[in-house]
Amino acid sequence: MRAGIRLGVDVGSVRVGLAASDPGGILATPIETIERDPTSGADQGVIAAAVLEREVLEVVVGLPRSLSGGEGPAAQGVRTYATTLAARISPTPVRLVDERLTTIDAHRKMRDSGLPGRAQRAVVDQAAAVLILQAALDAEKSTGLPPGELVAGRKPRAPRTKAGGSRR
Repeated sequence: MRAGIRLGVDVGSVRVGLAASDPGGILATPIETIERDPTSGADQGVIAAAVLEREVLEVVVGLPRSLSGGEGPAAQGVRTYATTLAARISPTPVRLVDERLTTIDAHRKMRDSGLPGRAQRAVVDQAAAVLILQAALDAEKSTGLPPGELVAGRKPRAPRTKAGGSRR
């Protein structure tokens, strides 16, 4: 098992949940919930700051597949988010891991603990991030391999001129 802190990310349409592991990569704990800001990317700025502050080994982002294993619009949105994040925090790697049912499990665990519905909204994304990260940590522990799929961050292209060349 590789030593180092991992950051878990649950990307929602409204909020993004964050979790972190201990330096030994054994246990995931919640960090915070960030308001999603697709326009300015401020949410990704918060994640990038956490990567630097915690000296993160890698970031694990949950990929919402359907029960059949397919990928719909939500999964494509997360792939785009992860690709942008990977470019922003390079050279820290970003990995996508299957997150089927983690938000449902997080809601169930909070309901079972007696947390009222309104209070759940504030922390469900963190709880889902914990479940995503813990599953990734456990998978690495059992296989000895980094979990999920490595995301290649793409830098934005330079604008093209009318002649077809770039402006560089």
